[in-house]
Amino acid sequence: MSTMRRTTRPEEGFGAALPRKGRAAGALPPGERQAFTPDEMLAFMDFLEEIEAEGASVLPLFTPDPYLSMSLFLMRNHIEGKLTTISSLAAASGAPYATAMRRIGDMTERGLVDQRPRSASGKTFSLHPSPALIEAFGDYAHRIKLSIGRALGLAAKGDVADYYFGGSYLKARVVPLPAARTEPLGITGPLRILVHADPTFMAMDSLKRQFEHLLGVSIRNRALSIDRLRLEALANAERASSAYDIIAVDLPWIGEFAEKGVLAPLADCVAREDFDLADFHPAGWQGCMHRGEPYGMPIQTTPELLFYRRDLFDEAGLEAPRTTVDLLAAARALHRPARNLRGIAWNGARGTPLGHTFIFAMADFGQPVVNLRRRGDGFDPFDLTGERLRPMIDSEGGRRAADFLMELLDVSAPGVLSMSWFERVKAYASGEVAMAYGYSLLAPYFELDPSSPAHGTTEYVPHPGAPGRRSIAPVGGYVLGIPANLSEERRLATENAVRLLTSAEACKLYITNGSRVCPRFSVSADPDVRALSPIVGAVDDLARAGALQLWPRPPAPEFAEITAILGEEIHDMLCRRKSPAAALEDAQARADALMRVAGRY
Repeated sequence: MSTMRRTTRPEEGFGAALPRKGRAAGALPPGERQAFTPDEMLAFMDFLEEIEAEGASVLPLFTPDPYLSMSLFLMRNHIEGKLTTISSLAAASGAPYATAMRRIGDMTERGLVDQRPRSASGKTFSLHPSPALIEAFGDYAHRIKLSIGRALGLAAKGDVADYYFGGSYLKARVVPLPAARTEPLGITGPLRILVHADPTFMAMDSLKRQFEHLLGVSIRNRALSIDRLRLEALANAERASSAYDIIAVDLPWIGEFAEKGVLAPLADCVAREDFDLADFHPAGWQGCMHRGEPYGMPIQTTPELLFYRRDLFDEAGLEAPRTTVDLLAAARALHRPARNLRGIAWNGARGTPLGHTFIFAMADFGQPVVNLRRRGDGFDPFDLTGERLRPMIDSEGGRRAADFLMELLDVSAPGVLSMSWFERVKAYASGEVAMAYGYSLLAPYFELDPSSPAHGTTEYVPHPGAPGRRSIAPVGGYVLGIPANLSEERRLATENAVRLLTSAEACKLYITNGSRVCPRFSVSADPDVRALSPIVGAVDDLARAGALQLWPRPPAPEFAEITAILGEEIHDMLCRRKSPAAALEDAQARADALMRVAGRY
């Protein structure tokens, strides 16, 4: 059979396609190859491994290809930032040790494997995919993706190169209205939900009667500001029995709430209900996880972006800011107090709002707020033990972020040091500023207001990064979690309610009733949804490009406290009560003391 293969010689199997030294043989020009995001590439590798496993399981004489297995292992570790040794690579081949060592020798001779010394003596070393193997594997992934797309009939639609591997672009369609449950939830009293006071949850509240009909139970919502929401969730965990069935949880609280027993793990629910996890934006789904287990379901994935007035930029002959240098230059050019126009608005209010601003500014200069391990061109937000939790505030990235904010202050809106999430977007919507940092969920404040000078003139870009750094969009948003102290007789019904409230059908309802955020590819691909706002397509494009990143707000258990510390010290700096050096030193000392008291290192 042609599908069966033996892999006893280098010229057979995947090994036959491995290029000699230099540019990958037959490689597509870079401009013709669609880049894979790290998450999409990992999904592709999972697919290849499953194909190999199924073949070995059911096809007679089928033998997995050692070259492919080792290439997958090298590439996976490269993307995830994990160590590869010669013994681990040999074991990954699936071949006898002597055969595996010969195959590794073949790959090294062909310039596909690079060695990096791990000690001063050079006697120990780690293995890494060479640029040639990375390029070859990218071509291979691209070609296989196109072949699958053609097999699924996407070529006839002209979008074979434009679907997300493993995501619901493979089944883009008009998302229908949610269907009513054939049986009521089966709980007494109302379904009690604690949420954040933002447009998505306000849309949910406006749809309360419809959801009551769908679920067959009355609903009682309580909406609080972000800081009060966290404190109420923590206080609720101290009660003998939860006062709420469902709690909305900001992504960086997941680590704290999991460790403190605020939320119940949902792994059994996810497995039982067969959620389409590939439909969620990767960063949004990853934000639900703590130590490999989900503690919520995404209801909104909202990146912080730069909003800017295209009409004002065109008038001044300016391009969209791509770097922090561009941003400062544009803000200076458009800062015209005589015309009641300022350059930019941002979160400058003391405490949590400014703390987030500084953390994102550090990320723009390539520095996480804690000592995260590097992963590709970003960082791993899940390795949060020991030294990985050491604050990195008084660092080169911290100093550059502080200098950047001091410069930005001169071209900012009046009262910026008292602005938080809503005030900065309100200033932008009213025409007071030419630009604003803002979460995508707040776009309705000007997109739905025809009287706003920003209505119909706004465009969106990710956070401009320092020159030479990739621009990213720090991910925010909320998940719906179930309190750990919820009574057992309400647990199953509540899980069913979470499933409906986070479904694609419900997410479309939120968007068509005023929200502008969605955690699901299928909803973003819905033509009805995309027609409502340019921000839906913009965020979706950023998700597929891998620009939505969780690491600027890692779910460290002490994230909220560190954010509050930064919001106090940096506010003193911006008010010129402290020098930048003193503010960073004091913030570092306070955050370090917090971590030591918690026993983190």
